[in-house]
Amino acid sequence: MAGDLNAAGLRKLTAIEITPGELAVARLDITDEASVTSFVADAAERWGGLDVLINSAGIARDGLLVQVEGERIAKLPLAQWRRVVDVNLTGQFLITREFAAQVVARGIRPAVVVNLSSLARAGNEGQASYAASKAGLDACTRTWALELAEHGIRVGGVAPGVTETGFLEGFGESALERFRAGVPLGRLGTPADVWLAVRFILECEFFTGRTVEVDGGAAMGHARLGDGAREA
Repeated sequence: MAGDLNAAGLRKLTAIEITPGELAVARLDITDEASVTSFVADAAERWGGLDVLINSAGIARDGLLVQVEGERIAKLPLAQWRRVVDVNLTGQFLITREFAAQVVARGIRPAVVVNLSSLARAGNEGQASYAASKAGLDACTRTWALELAEHGIRVGGVAPGVTETGFLEGFGESALERFRAGVPLGRLGTPADVWLAVRFILECEFFTGRTVEVDGGAAMGHARLGDGAREA
């Protein structure tokens, strides 16, 4: 079951040709506790229990901590910081908590949580909120793996590098070339590349508490995402 605030995106999902009944979608505000609780409860009721959660919600609102604009010093707005952390970290906490509670209550074993992190977790100029939220999510991956192991729940993470998704809309070809130049394999990632890492975590029953980097080697000198408010 897929949840999002993006109604158009959900409609696209429902258009995918799969066996009828295998995919359901619903509105979900990952930052709202009541919305998350209702979504997870409805999903568990619909499918008779839950055994997989993939946390892929994420936004970026880029901006420098402080920036000189003529005689004025502009500061990163608190609301901008909070919005990113609310979506990328607090939201993941809320839905993972509800998922784990459902799994434990129903006695389902095994179960898996996969958190979508980012190569930017190591820090990236202009992305303090994004980097902090993803680094925090990595810490949660390790912590939840320790806490939930006794309940038969594994927790893993995937940290993609620059990937060909809607996140890159608005970037010119020169910027994309710079991104590619920072990847030893000479190309950007694809959603299929990321899915293969997610699939590995889902299928490898001896994997937990770690985050897999899927970046074409970019962590050895990774590409810079640049400035501007964008959503992932």
